[in-house]
Amino acid sequence: MSLTKSLIVNADDFGQSPGVNRGIIQAFEEGIVTSASLMVRWPAAEPAAAYARAHPDLSLGLHIDLGEWICRGDDDWTPAYEVVDLENLSAVAEEVSRQLSLFQKLVGKIPTHVDSHQHVHLNEPVRSIAINAARELAVPLRNCTAQVSYCGDFYGQTANGSSLPDVVSVDGLIKILNGLSPGLTELGCHPGLDNDLETMYAAERSEEVSVLCDPRIRAALSDKEIKLRSFNILAGDS
Repeated sequence: MSLTKSLIVNADDFGQSPGVNRGIIQAFEEGIVTSASLMVRWPAAEPAAAYARAHPDLSLGLHIDLGEWICRGDDDWTPAYEVVDLENLSAVAEEVSRQLSLFQKLVGKIPTHVDSHQHVHLNEPVRSIAINAARELAVPLRNCTAQVSYCGDFYGQTANGSSLPDVVSVDGLIKILNGLSPGLTELGCHPGLDNDLETMYAAERSEEVSVLCDPRIRAALSDKEIKLRSFNILAGDS
């Protein structure tokens, strides 16, 4: 087993808003972001896709978007919006296929990876549909592909929305880097600017941009001999 540590830093929600786009682009151009996942249903998806077409080093995946849920209290989750009924197998399959087709239309090629908004693909029936889609594309599916481990620790809230400011900090990210296992790891992140989304995760996005662009993070990666990679290195793998 190789002891080499490689890291893909993937920014979710690309295309959800102009501010998210700006944050992801800054974290790519000035920071350590190497990949992004596109939400094709939103108006800002087209400029996000145009940017990715012009910058092929930014590997671009499909962020399956079937809805968003907000925690109003302890385990009291209510929908901010729902695209389809998650229990309706045919509706989910049709929507995933539609979003994949739209991705290819916007970007001009297949995604380099697949994941989903609020990780809805980890539960059935979305899981099986997403696995089949990723298998047909021969691309990794988050948390379901052996060659890539997923780390979601760089997230500034608890599951019910309580703030975790120490996590989204330079020290917090360095702590995560210290704990990486050998092999290829995807680190999820949610950078954004302008706070232009009505969502639980809002103010934390600009903090993520600052941390991801902080030169101390690049220094830590170098010191720990962690190599930055993107999903481009897995293109075409099963």
